[in-house]
This record gives sequence, C-alpha cells and structure tokens, in this order.
Amino acid sequence: MSYLLFQTVVFVTFLACSAYCVFFVSQKSRVRNVARVLLVSSGVLQTLYILSRYYLVGHAPITSQHETVVVFAWATTWAYLSFRWRYTVKNFGAFVSLLIMFLLVLSSLASREISELVPALQSWWLPVHAGVSLFGYGFLSLAFCGGLMYLLQERELKSKRFGYFFPRLPSLEALDQLNSHCLTVGFVFLSLGIVSGSIWARQAWGTYWQWDPKETWSLITWFIYLIQIHQRFTAGWRGKRAAIMAISGFLAVAFTLWGVSYLLGGVHSYAR
Repeated sequence: MSYLLFQTVVFVTFLACSAYCVFFVSQKSRVRNVARVLLVSSGVLQTLYILSRYYLVGHAPITSQHETVVVFAWATTWAYLSFRWRYTVKNFGAFVSLLIMFLLVLSSLASREISELVPALQSWWLPVHAGVSLFGYGFLSLAFCGGLMYLLQERELKSKRFGYFFPRLPSLEALDQLNSHCLTVGFVFLSLGIVSGSIWARQAWGTYWQWDPKETWSLITWFIYLIQIHQRFTAGWRGKRAAIMAISGFLAVAFTLWGVSYLLGGVHSYAR
C-alpha cells in the first residue's frame, strides 16, 4: 500500500511538472491553473506518504536516503506553495516542479528497506533537527531555482536579441527579490537545524560538536549562506553575484546530504 502511494506521488508530480512545462511554452492560464491544482495534490499525497512511512517504521521517516530525499521534496513543495501564496513570480513553478520531480526520481532509486533505528537516533530531537534542516533546504532550493532563472534572463538581456526565454521569465529585479526572501527564510531554518543538532549531540555523545564530515560540511554550507547574506546587506551583493552564490550554496547542500554519506562516512553515514 505504501509503495502504491509512493508511485501515485511520483505520477501526480510528473503530471504537475508536465503541466507547468506546457504552460511555460503556451502561457495559457487554464493550463497554469491545472498545474497548480496538481502540485497541491502532489504536496498532499507526499504528506500522506510520509505519514504512512511513519506508521510502518514507527519513528520519524527521515533516517534513510529514500526517506530523506522524499522529505526534501516535500519541504520544497510546501516551501514553494507557501511562497506562491504571498508572491507571484512568472513561471517559477516550472523550474521548481522540475527540481521536485528530480528529487522524487532520485528517492525512487534509493532502497526503501526498513532498518532498525540506531540508538543515537532514538530521540525526539530526530524530527526536530532533521525536519527543520530539510525545511531550510527546501527554501534554499527555491533560491537555487531563482538563481538559475536569473542567469538565463540576464543572458537574454545581454544578448540584446530577446530570444525564447525573455518573455517567459520574470524581471531581474523580481528574481533578485525572490533570492533575498528565500535565502533569508532558508538561512534561519538552517541555523535552527545546526543549533538543534548541537544540542542533540551534547545529549547523545557528550559534546556539542565532533567535526564529523557531515557536521563540517553543514557548517561550510552555513558559512556560504552567511557570507552571502552579510555581503548582500553590507556590500550590496545582488544580481548575478547573488544568483551564483545561491547556486553554489545549493551544490554544497547537495554534497552535504548525499556526497558526505557515500564518500566521507562518519557518524551521520547511516542515511544511505
């Protein structure tokens, strides 16, 4: 039953992604409305799947690679929907839905096997720390998508030919504001994730910080975003530079989530 629900999640998300891509090409409002309904449906189904996984494993389903990526996709979906509720950015949904679809496909490639929870994870800090961190990653993934859109639009403007993407992408100012909003919200959640993780580490291992590879890369990622925020509000880092930093930060997020577990190991390498 759980697997069937996951397949339904992937299928509905594929339909939403396809509808957003069709709207990107056609610019028909009816297609856009269908895409929105499908993405909301995907978000609801993702929530149900996570709850079903919780019922099966008996704890927060966020300890395996499959579960982590699913929750990442879920966080990105609802981060976008909450952003979309307050702000309108032309064709943003097409880029975000492609990323969500990619994450769900990635999660489908990972093992769905249920394994026993290691003692270090048997704590109520698990959903707090991992959940807050991944929700931060969700907003930072929006900044990543906005950064890609910014670079595409800037290229169109610099070419002075105003090709295919120009009328379909927002203004550079709108994309820069998107970057600022999503970066700020994501950074707050990321900071809370590091703080909660440190408190949890103190209770589990007797020290706030062990310089484990994943802890180290989480800190590197945090500093990348801290530098961007600091420079944005003190040195006026905006536009292309901010877009590149948003993309660079997201690559650090991706390596922290997946690369560290497979390449560097450490006490966090259980999430495979």
